[in-house]
Amino acid sequence: MNNNRSVMMGVFLFLPLLFIQTNVDAQIENIEKMDTFEPIEVEVVLERWYLDGEFSQEIVKETILSMEDFWAKYDNWQLIDMEEKRVVFRKYVDDISPLLKANGYFGITGDGTLTIFNGKPHPSKIIHTFFQLDMGKLESKRHEELKKGIPIKNKDHYVEVLETFKNYTLEEKEEN
Repeated sequence: MNNNRSVMMGVFLFLPLLFIQTNVDAQIENIEKMDTFEPIEVEVVLERWYLDGEFSQEIVKETILSMEDFWAKYDNWQLIDMEEKRVVFRKYVDDISPLLKANGYFGITGDGTLTIFNGKPHPSKIIHTFFQLDMGKLESKRHEELKKGIPIKNKDHYVEVLETFKNYTLEEKEEN
């Protein structure tokens, strides 16, 4: 009887191992089949988000010959969405947008809000607003610079101008 029990215990221990091995073999076979799939054409959307809040979107057609190569190509991108024939990636760029580099100007709106304009300051060319300035604290020289427009030269200049004018932020009065 003890012999039968030993045999039964051996069978019960062996069967799960056999099942696990068979399952692993099947998964390996599936992976190997995936490596020899037919090329797939997909639309890849590349979103670039910049420090100044602007973003650009580029759409490219890709023919995927190898999934490993495809994922490696976009390794520095964040996967946002994936459908059967469309993949969306996003990247945060530590720089200002090409729009600001080409034609961005810091300026001021009629109510004293620090603003970025597409070209020289004009109400119809607002790209982004920041904070309201205390016009009483602002020196006349700085006020004139903002009225004329301060061209945004590069990322460092962008940050420098923002930091400079933060000192002139209008502080809200506390209610009693």
